[in-house]
Amino acid sequence: MPNPPAPITIVNVGYRSTNYWVVSAGASRLLVDIGYPGTLGMMKAHLRKMGVPLREIRYALATHYHIDHAGLAEELKREGVPLLVLDVQAPAIPLMKRYTKPSDHYVEITEHGNVIISFAQSRQLLRQIGIGGEILATPGHTEHCVSLLLDNGSAFTGDLPPEAMAFDNPVALASWQLLRSKGARRVYPAHGPIWQKL
Repeated sequence: MPNPPAPITIVNVGYRSTNYWVVSAGASRLLVDIGYPGTLGMMKAHLRKMGVPLREIRYALATHYHIDHAGLAEELKREGVPLLVLDVQAPAIPLMKRYTKPSDHYVEITEHGNVIISFAQSRQLLRQIGIGGEILATPGHTEHCVSLLLDNGSAFTGDLPPEAMAFDNPVALASWQLLRSKGARRVYPAHGPIWQKL
């Protein structure tokens, strides 16, 4: 008889006003949003503080390719953490370097070590690491924004503007409608506190 799936736990290893969420099924972990460039030591310190071994992170997923969400991606890849990229996000990766300056210490993201999937493939990949859920297209902040939605209703939405602030943003409102229709109940944003989705 197969073992029951490990319970899902969620911890915040964020810093500099940005939340970086580690979603775990036992010792199999996914990092949602990746950190500022040049802050690998800070990320490692926050992982240690929260009891998350770096070697147990199976993938890092950026909700979108802005410097505070994906700036540490290449540095983490060099530490052995593959970058999980949705195919719609791939064209945004090379544009990141346009928005950095030398003092950012940004290490440009290469194609090596990237695992590129479609939204339709996301559920199967997550299942392979023991996490029930899917990755959805949720534009509204950028065209390539994605959200992780777990089967328990937890939604990791990056910088998707809250509905109350998106009254003039029909694209964001449509993304919230999609999340609601798929069962989102608790929101883990990239900035600010966790909140219940009504």
